[in-house]
Amino acid sequence: MPNQELFELRPTGWETDPADEYTKLTTLDYLPGQVYTAWALFFRLSDADKPAAVSTLRRGLEVTLSQCRQLCGIIEEHPDGGLCIHKKRDSTVQFHVQWLDGPEDEGKYPSFDDLRQRHFVSQALGALDTWCVSPMTYGEKPEAQPTSNPKVAAFKVSFIRGGLVFMMHHHHYGNDIMGWAGELHQLAENCHAIWNSPVNPPLPPWDKANLDRARFLPPAIIPEDQLISGPPPPLRHPEHRQCQFLLFHLPKSKMATLKALASPPDGDKSYYISSYDAFTAYMWRILSKHRATIFHPSPSQPLIWGEAVELRRRFHHPTPIPPRTQGNLVLGALSSLTPSLPPLTAAEVISPTVPLSKLAWYIRQLTNSVTQQSVEAMLDTLHRIRDKTTLFLRTDSLPPMSNVITEWRDTKPSEADFGFGRPVAFRAPFDTVTAGLTLVYPPRTVDPPAGEDEGLEMCFGFEKELTKGLLEDPEWNQFFEFRGVDAEDQER
Repeated sequence: MPNQELFELRPTGWETDPADEYTKLTTLDYLPGQVYTAWALFFRLSDADKPAAVSTLRRGLEVTLSQCRQLCGIIEEHPDGGLCIHKKRDSTVQFHVQWLDGPEDEGKYPSFDDLRQRHFVSQALGALDTWCVSPMTYGEKPEAQPTSNPKVAAFKVSFIRGGLVFMMHHHHYGNDIMGWAGELHQLAENCHAIWNSPVNPPLPPWDKANLDRARFLPPAIIPEDQLISGPPPPLRHPEHRQCQFLLFHLPKSKMATLKALASPPDGDKSYYISSYDAFTAYMWRILSKHRATIFHPSPSQPLIWGEAVELRRRFHHPTPIPPRTQGNLVLGALSSLTPSLPPLTAAEVISPTVPLSKLAWYIRQLTNSVTQQSVEAMLDTLHRIRDKTTLFLRTDSLPPMSNVITEWRDTKPSEADFGFGRPVAFRAPFDTVTAGLTLVYPPRTVDPPAGEDEGLEMCFGFEKELTKGLLEDPEWNQFFEFRGVDAEDQER
């Protein structure tokens, strides 16, 4: 049994907090999945620094909980209707600490070098229950549903030979990926100050505007006759097959070549293709080519492309949104729900005679279709839905051949200096696989495996029976380097 310790953390200054604090969920908070998210940060650390790292993280978390205040509560019904995060004065957040680095642990648990050699894939960790706070592993589960009044957050540190693994758990109603990134960098700055000045540390400022999401709340009162019924809760599509999460690397040098390949023909500069448009278009084409061999779409069948679009940078009026704003400010843009963009067919996506720039330009147009004006128009309708808990996007409810991508480059965890170190890697560990979902990780800049050519990593849910063909595909291999199976779904 590992040596473990549990701290029930309260925010700094909790004694003078209000007896009850209610953070009403905005309409946007309902749109992501009713799931827990688990964000893992991997640090190289000497044995001598481990005790101080515990006290630094503990104190840093207490300060951060006083700033990102929604993390201290549970999800429940608000007295005025809808859901909220309810924080009481004496609410606590669990911080687990365990030591897996003793002589008796060798062979039972991986070392830091073991994990690095396998690129920190979930399977290298083994059973996720060892590293996570139960029941906060990712997945559709009753414990994450609002009726269970789930806690919003918990944290766990596991010391291993040569380093530590820091797990940050959140219910998705409490934060999206960029909300977490804001919390992460605030926590790192707090820890950095504490590590370097344990007595009276010069703590960094915190902008209370990061908690203001009033513009996304529905009107206080909507007449009953103006309320409408929402869609039924989405279920997993029955035609999905057993999948794996596969991890690949796209080197910087290959990215440049790929962007040139996806750029407009003949030097046409009338429209812009980004690196993101280029590599996602190429992925869409090659993955669809392989999937078509088992799902047999007709050439005229529209293929669904979706992406998570971050909104903090897209709202400017009446004031800009601070980049560390907490909560969910993200929208799932789907080609099937964007009437202004006729969907691309299977033939257009797969056929090598159709320029790759057509796919890249389609993706650019879908991204650009999400504006402050379009989101506000959408919210005018969604505000009136009576039960908003059915609005969440479940990627595997979409039919096979669909692709949904969530892109995390701007989280920049390797820039988060905790004082005792910067994360060598960042992962979202999984023990289940979501078919058709792609995660794009930011570059690893601390001890990068490919040196100066280290680029993006991407992990996507792909049909297990097609993996061998993809790994042997020269079209794919000329750009993407395989770094391992991250996770594997069980037979359904």
